Amino acid sequence: MPDGGADYPLVEPGLWVERIGTKTFATGLPALFLDRDGTINIDTDYPSDPADIVLRPQILPAVETANQTGVPVVVVTNQSGIARGYFGWDAFASVNRRVLDLLGEKNAAVDMVLACAYHEAGSGPLAIADHPMRKPNPGMLVEAGRRLGLDLKRSLIVGDKAADMEAGQRAGLTRGWLVDGEATTTGGLAVSPLRDARDLDGLLAAIRSL
Repeated sequence: MPDGGADYPLVEPGLWVERIGTKTFATGLPALFLDRDGTINIDTDYPSDPADIVLRPQILPAVETANQTGVPVVVVTNQSGIARGYFGWDAFASVNRRVLDLLGEKNAAVDMVLACAYHEAGSGPLAIADHPMRKPNPGMLVEAGRRLGLDLKRSLIVGDKAADMEAGQRAGLTRGWLVDGEATTTGGLAVSPLRDARDLDGLLAAIRSL
């Protein structure tokens, strides 16, 4: 069942906002927004055991390139498993720490993590349908933008679901990459596929151009 989360960086019952590390950034920078499960790590369907976490190697060069060019890396992840009672914030914290540790072993660092646990199938205070922080709503991106002083329009988003791309579009971004997806343009967001080395090269070039 969901736990109280008293020791976790919860700004409200269903929203985790954690600043990672001590790196400072100038106001007005773009960010690299990343979904977590299915984008950074292999999606094991409501991952709750850190021992099961395996990174997707394709995303490592993108994180490393953002780190090298001084672009903030921000994880924005829906976590409805908490609302549904499959696991609590304690399990999320353990899994998230494992993801960050595995990235760190590859010299790749994340600067902020936001997680939204609200879902209409939840119970108690987490039982909220269409919460503004839950993707495809743009709330997590907007919140990160406010806290880090980001230029959202110039920012990039990478995810494995249409909801990730819609959240980016609704936050004002103009470029996104969809894991194993197709090239599309929706509402001002140009979506590129992220399937192979050529696609990855395009993403890396876009990060360097920021």
